[in-house]
Amino acid sequence: MIGIAVLLAYALLVGLALPHALVRARWTQRAPGLAVLVWQGLLVSFVSSLVLLAHHVVVPDRHVHGGVLGLLHVCGAATADGVGAAVAGEAAQALLPLAAGVWPLGWYVLTVARAYRSRRHHAAQLDILARPAPELSAVLVEHAVPAVYCLPGRLRRVVLTRGALDVLSPQQLRAVLAHEQAHLVGRHHLITAATEAFAHAFPGLPLGRLARAETAVLLEMVADDRAARSHSPSALVGAMCEVAAARTPGFAFGLGGSAVLLRVRRLLHPRRGPHPAAWWSTAALTLAATVLPFVVACGPGLG
Repeated sequence: MIGIAVLLAYALLVGLALPHALVRARWTQRAPGLAVLVWQGLLVSFVSSLVLLAHHVVVPDRHVHGGVLGLLHVCGAATADGVGAAVAGEAAQALLPLAAGVWPLGWYVLTVARAYRSRRHHAAQLDILARPAPELSAVLVEHAVPAVYCLPGRLRRVVLTRGALDVLSPQQLRAVLAHEQAHLVGRHHLITAATEAFAHAFPGLPLGRLARAETAVLLEMVADDRAARSHSPSALVGAMCEVAAARTPGFAFGLGGSAVLLRVRRLLHPRRGPHPAAWWSTAALTLAATVLPFVVACGPGLG
């Protein structure tokens, strides 16, 4: 019973309290990539603790490793007549933990599939409406409204409108393209899908709601930082201001994106990132947080 109490407390901490603390943290804007990692670690930790909590509820007097090893022992040592009943019993006990893990995983698969269908449909439209611009590694749409966005995934491409070409300087255009390429190279759509799926799987949970909102902004900051490494931050800021009002498909990444004013202030007034020791310590703690539920579930005396 101690294991159940500990896992429940841990799940509540990760799902309710830590998200609000992470939102208020000031270091996340200085290390957006690390902050994205922490958010993903919290999602994994919550699901792991939920699965293991379900196991302890179903089998309160047996650790996770005991159930697995016990099943293997039965399959290898029991008589033929007893194997079926033993395996069936183990399988029945695994239904609730399995459902706890399959539920968010199923939402992730569904979210990825839906986004892929939408991107495929949009790509088919671009094949008709847009013309290739190989000198820009992009496609060009004849539209007066300035807009820049990328279509991630297997159908990846960067999309520019004629309006964007008319208002952006050469320096701004190069910064824009670097920003969008950062989204594509970083496969940010898979991270976005994870937060979207989690928010749908656990509606109303602060972790899901805040992870989805914060990750969207942090990924834009990650792309900003990558573009600013090789291009002028002021050029990127100018481009963001020119296309901030443009609407882009929900399954794409647009330069305007989320929290434009916050990102502009961040680019114009950069702050030093965390010390490497602090960076690696935070990453290690995030990894430890994903493993901690298993340590609790398999620890001695916590059954």
